[in-house]
Amino acid sequence: KLCGYLNKLGIKGPIKTWKSRWFFYDENKCHLLYYRTAQDINPLGSIELSSASFDCKMENGEGIFEIRTPSRVFTLKAISKQAMMYWLQQLQMRRWEFCNTKSRFPVGSSQLVNEPLSGRTSRCRICQLLYVVDNEDFLPLVKTPTEAVGLKAASLPAPQTSTALQNISLKHPWTEIQNTVYNICGSKQLWGTNENVFSFDEFQEHPVNLDEEQEADMEAGCAVKEGTLEDGRMEPRLNWIRKARWKNSGFPGSHEELSRERNQMDKVSVLQQQILTLTEEVKSQKELVKLLHKALEAAQQEKRVSSMYLTAAEDKDRLELVRHKVRQIADLTSRLEALEQEKKELEQILTLRDSHIQELKEHVQLLMEKNHAKQEVIMALTEQMARELSDPLQEDNTVTAETLYKQQEEIEHLKDDIDAYKTQNQFLNSEIHQVTRLWTTVAENEKALLMKCACLQARNCQMESKYLTVLRKLQEAVPGLPSSYAELVKNLIQESLQWDVKEEAEEVLSFELTTALCSSSEYDEYGFMTVPDYEIEDWKLLAKIQALEIKSNKLRSQEIVEKPLHDRWNSIGELNPCAELKSLIRSGIPVEHRQRVWRWIVSRHCSRLPDHYQRLLQQSRSTEHPACRQIELDLPRTLTNNKHFSSPTSQLIPKLRRVLLAFSWHNPAIGYCQGLNRLAAVALLVLEDEESAFWCLVHIVENLMPADYYSDTLITSQVDQRVFKDFLSEKLPRLMAHFEQYQIDVSLITFNWFLVAFVDSLVSDILLRVWDAFLYEGTKVIFRYALAIFKYNEEEILRIHDSVEIYQYLRFFTRMIMDGRKLMNIAFNDLNPFPMKLLRNRRSMHREELEAELCELEQIKAAYVKERAEQGP
Repeated sequence: KLCGYLNKLGIKGPIKTWKSRWFFYDENKCHLLYYRTAQDINPLGSIELSSASFDCKMENGEGIFEIRTPSRVFTLKAISKQAMMYWLQQLQMRRWEFCNTKSRFPVGSSQLVNEPLSGRTSRCRICQLLYVVDNEDFLPLVKTPTEAVGLKAASLPAPQTSTALQNISLKHPWTEIQNTVYNICGSKQLWGTNENVFSFDEFQEHPVNLDEEQEADMEAGCAVKEGTLEDGRMEPRLNWIRKARWKNSGFPGSHEELSRERNQMDKVSVLQQQILTLTEEVKSQKELVKLLHKALEAAQQEKRVSSMYLTAAEDKDRLELVRHKVRQIADLTSRLEALEQEKKELEQILTLRDSHIQELKEHVQLLMEKNHAKQEVIMALTEQMARELSDPLQEDNTVTAETLYKQQEEIEHLKDDIDAYKTQNQFLNSEIHQVTRLWTTVAENEKALLMKCACLQARNCQMESKYLTVLRKLQEAVPGLPSSYAELVKNLIQESLQWDVKEEAEEVLSFELTTALCSSSEYDEYGFMTVPDYEIEDWKLLAKIQALEIKSNKLRSQEIVEKPLHDRWNSIGELNPCAELKSLIRSGIPVEHRQRVWRWIVSRHCSRLPDHYQRLLQQSRSTEHPACRQIELDLPRTLTNNKHFSSPTSQLIPKLRRVLLAFSWHNPAIGYCQGLNRLAAVALLVLEDEESAFWCLVHIVENLMPADYYSDTLITSQVDQRVFKDFLSEKLPRLMAHFEQYQIDVSLITFNWFLVAFVDSLVSDILLRVWDAFLYEGTKVIFRYALAIFKYNEEEILRIHDSVEIYQYLRFFTRMIMDGRKLMNIAFNDLNPFPMKLLRNRRSMHREELEAELCELEQIKAAYVKERAEQGP
């Protein structure tokens, strides 16, 4: 067992003092308890070792080490360097055992409580063996200093302090009183007195020449008294002390062993030392009891006065008592004034004496300086005479010998310092190694808990999604349900669509834990609503189902997909076009890197002109553009599902207005086209700076999209719709045949996809992944994702056999795409690739056909106008 006396550094105001304390390790709680003496029953305090670290510095002094807990630093001092290293090594080992046992079997679990003692002991031995094997490279095991640690140290007297009261703890008076009363009661019974505990007679000093049997009886009685403790954890420690004292006592059974270990003189000296220790302790306890008597007398005096006042029958008697007390107070006040006057006079006398003493000190200092100067003169003359009389060679030999002697002494000191630093370095290396391993274990446990939490959250989202899906199916079958069931389904749907306030509060409380796990909230990091607020009841339910499925997919892919992707992005320094970067961008750019990558993409294709944007703003302020009215009409209709644009007072709306006006002056051929507002809004959300958003809009319209894509006729946009129908027939022939069978024109749905690059069509997370690849690769990404969207929902569409229902489904089916990774794999892996050259050829072919049709239409229109003119009014 780990126990022994150590000096603990205590602080009394500005004064630091060393106090002797008995330290004992509690293996159940991994606490280091400390007492004033080994005979005390209640500890003065404890040090938690499970979260503590240990440190020793040679500069502090020999035997001094520190225990650093999160709340306090304890400075302790052992009697020797060996004892210090033993304590540090044993504390490391006990902390290692406790942390490993706790990590395997949490405290409070039935497995640990019901585990047999033998199993726990064997596991502790295994932990000790692992500790020894793991730390043998740093610091070898220190031999146990039996004279300072263990049972033998418990039987020896406590180290002496300068005064008896210095070792008393003023921070724990009640504990001191309990221990004192306990020790007094135990001593009184052994000495045969039956008087009151607080009687001064029993504190008379006992003669020093107590024989060995009396001393042994006294120690045995203390040990027996200590065995009757309420705290079961302290019984083993006291039993050890009792056994040790029994072995060291003078009973007949142990006399032969003592004679073999030490001679009779040593035994007598030890007993005398114990007698002196007990005498000093009795003196200190007498002083403490005197203080308690004074406090008791004051309390009894106050009690007598109060009882007299309460027992007075008439008001006159009580008034007389009050007057008597007033007179006493007046007398005391006058005495206090006289004492204060006397104090002032004494202070004046003291001041005069201090000034006189200061003068004398100055005079003495002057005499000492004169004496010192005379001594220096004498020494100088003596040395001069010695040099003149001595032989020069002998003088050199003397100087050389003195120098060598000083150097040898310095070398010895340096060797001692090197040995001390080596030992300190070995221990600190072992401490760093062990703390690092403990920290790694905690980090792995935390990571496992985070993963378990993510899996449970994902599973919960899936279950809730299935529940809402069942409710939706029941809602569709409402006409066939009884009225009571239909009302119940309606109430359940309304409850499910309401925001769960309790769940939101729990997520706020666990925000730090779930931030890395994509915790659900009302808005995402760019301000888009995670659950769009639709007016149609069925759409609201579908939006809630979709949000739950998206959250579940995020949680499941967090560790497997998202974390490796983040690590790869974090390892990229300077951006350069390459196949790896292209693959990373297609997989989606993390939020923390998206702004930097978008700025880099735009800067590669657009050479910023200095102050160009500011000049355009100045021009828009001085001259009103024809498109200004249309821009003002479209501003409130921009990204209504985003909190940064849904409010008329939002700070981004003025920025969006300035970006659109600047672009209308920058490109007069286009000016403004409906749809540019949504492109610029997405750029503002990601890039934040309005000038960067302006150049991003320029890059999209002038570099990525073909010419005339946003012109008045939108001719190129119409061409892309024909090209897309060709690709749809080639890649998804079954779906295209289904559309033709029910006369579905997909361009009514897809035209807006191409014009605004899926803004307001896809959920924000998938939309921004599409934009990542779109900004880097161009418009072929839009074709790929448009085909992937139809492929993703192909089976659902083929099951619908009504043209009206197909159109209704196509209006919102993009919002039901929940797995962005699956959509990305379909777009770039499952569909056969088509190069940009093929896209340009198809565009030129369909453009010629469309221009011919438009020309023919113009001729028909002109002939019709001519015919109407000839017929007259």
